[in-house]
Amino acid sequence: MNNSNEEFETGDLVSCIIGEAQTEGAYITGRDGMAVLKLSSGYNIGVLERDCTLLRTQKTTTSGEPPEDEQDINLPLITIISTGGTIASKIDYRTGAVTSQFRATDILHAIPGLARIARFRAVQLSNILSENMTPAIWQQLARAVYDEIKGGATGVIVTHGTDTMAYSAAAVSFMVQTPVPVVFVGSQRSADRPSSDNLMNGLCAATAATADLGEVVVVMHADASDDACAVHRGTRVRKMHTSRRDAFQSHGIPPVGTVTYPDLLITLTSDAIRRDEKPLMLADKLDERCGLLYYYPGMDPDILKGYAGYHGLILAGTGLGHVSSVFITRLASLIDEGTLVVMTSQCLNGRVCDRVYDTGRDLLKAGVIEGEDMLPEVALVKLMWVLANSDSQAKAKKMMQQNLAGEITWRSCA
Repeated sequence: MNNSNEEFETGDLVSCIIGEAQTEGAYITGRDGMAVLKLSSGYNIGVLERDCTLLRTQKTTTSGEPPEDEQDINLPLITIISTGGTIASKIDYRTGAVTSQFRATDILHAIPGLARIARFRAVQLSNILSENMTPAIWQQLARAVYDEIKGGATGVIVTHGTDTMAYSAAAVSFMVQTPVPVVFVGSQRSADRPSSDNLMNGLCAATAATADLGEVVVVMHADASDDACAVHRGTRVRKMHTSRRDAFQSHGIPPVGTVTYPDLLITLTSDAIRRDEKPLMLADKLDERCGLLYYYPGMDPDILKGYAGYHGLILAGTGLGHVSSVFITRLASLIDEGTLVVMTSQCLNGRVCDRVYDTGRDLLKAGVIEGEDMLPEVALVKLMWVLANSDSQAKAKKMMQQNLAGEITWRSCA
C-alpha cells in the first residue's frame, strides 16, 4: 500500500488492489486520492491511490533516452521526435482542459510495449498543440528528421497534434526525401481518457517505422474498432472528423498499408515506396508569402486585395475548379502583378479540369494553373516549397503540375 504518501510520477509501474484482485499498470495522473492507470491492454482505470504500491519508477537519462538497461540493443533504432499534441498530453485538472506537457521520453513510458518493437532515442523539438504549428517549425522538423536519419536512425516517429498533422506530413514529404519510414502519429483522445487511442496508434506507428517503407506517412486508427491502423501517404491524407478515432482518411488513393492490432502485422500495397528506394536528401527552404482561399458564392473580388504582394495563392474552387466570372478579372490583375495562382477543388475526390466550361477556360486564359487532384492544403505547402526551390516562375509553374511526392495521381480529366 502507498502508506508513505509517496508521489507517483507519470509512467511509473504500480501495483494496485481492487477488491480482492491485484492489477498492474502505468501511472498516468491523480487527483483527490484517485489514480488513473493505463493497463497493458491500453485501457484506463481509476483506483484509490492509497491502494497502490510502486513497483518500478520511471527512469530517463539526461540525453532524453530511456536507460540502456531498458532497451534491447539487438532491435532497430527508431527516433521519436515529439512536437506535442494530444498523444503527448494529459488533462490539467485545474482547468479541465487537455494540455500538451509530456516530454518525448514520457511517451515511451506511457505506451507499454514499445520496447519490444525497437530501441528508441527521443528528441523534444517542441511542446505545442498543433494549431500553433508554423512553417518555421516545419523547417526545424525537417532538419531534425534529416539529422536523425543521417545519424543512424532506421526509422523516425513524429508525435503531432491531429488538427494540423496532415499539413506537417505534407511539408516534410516535400522537404525530406527519405530512404526510411517517417511516421506521423497522434491521438484523438488523451492518454488519461478511457477510450484513448494513444497506445494502439503508438504501437502501430512503431511497427510502421520498422517496416520496409521509405516515405512519409500518417498512421492512425483505420476504423472505429481497435483492430487495425491505416498507413496513409503524407500528401494524400486529411482529417475528416473532429473527434472519431478513425478521423484520418486517404483521398485519391487507398492507404499504402495496414497494421493489424494487437498482433502488429503490417501489410504494404504495391504503391508504397520501399525502404532505400531513394537516397536521403534535404531541401528545407519555404516561401511563406503564400495563401489559401476557399471560394464561396457571392465572394467579393476585393478580398484579393489582401493578397497583393503574395508570391503564391492556392484557390479552392467549386466543382472542377471554378469561381464566379466577376472574380476572374481581379485574379488576372493579381497574376499580372506576379502572384502565381493555382486552382484546386473543394471536392475531396476528382481533379481540376478547367477546359470543360467557359469559366474554366477564362481562368486558364487569365493565367491560373490547374492543381490536378491535389488537396488544397497540400497544394499550399507544395507551393511554399516550389517557390523557394525554383529559380523562375516558369519553373515553379511546371513543378506545381509535376508529381513530386505522391501528391498528384495521374488519371485523365473526367
